[in-house]
Amino acid sequence: MEFSGTFELEETTVDEVWLALSDPMLVEQSLPGCEFLMRVDDTDVDFDELREEATDRVVEPTADPEVIAERAFEEGGHYAALMQISVGPVNPTFETVVTIDHRKYPEMSAVGEGSSSNSSFEMSSGMALSETDDGVAVEWETEADVFGKIAQMGQRVVNPVANRVVKRFFSSVQDQLRERQLATEEDAPADESDPTENDRGLVDRVLGRSGSDASDS
Repeated sequence: MEFSGTFELEETTVDEVWLALSDPMLVEQSLPGCEFLMRVDDTDVDFDELREEATDRVVEPTADPEVIAERAFEEGGHYAALMQISVGPVNPTFETVVTIDHRKYPEMSAVGEGSSSNSSFEMSSGMALSETDDGVAVEWETEADVFGKIAQMGQRVVNPVANRVVKRFFSSVQDQLRERQLATEEDAPADESDPTENDRGLVDRVLGRSGSDASDS
């Protein structure tokens, strides 16, 4: 099965969107049905143990580049997620492991697989950000092989579900971007109009840019 589309995020920049989508906590909070999204050492995951760890976590949303830099997605990194998705009459909970196989501003791609009691899937997905007159366009695409009960329903049933999940995800990202912008405006000192060199370095670190790339932008 193949899915693709473009989602428009308004009144924001490519840098801001990339920073947000580099934050696993923001992605976790934006994904419909996601119980947790956590970095793991490899693809052999004990989800019961992760569920206990997730219950004990205390992680606050933030727009602080220094905090995001410490937990940002990394190329080659493995991430485990527990997600419940409603597909027709069934509500499977998928134990999912994703590996970031490419991450270079402003593009990212990943491969992964997930399984539930009666269905499973293997997927590859990617996204690219570009500036528009009103904000940022996120072009996304996913290829998935689906097995089990969900596969029996066919793409006519699965496709609207996938589009709904993506729309809800990016709508939530848009809301969180607005909240971050408001929080940043409220916290910024009145006489501080430009970011410091240290702030730029932290943002460039999350963006995956070198100093020379940043000076050219």
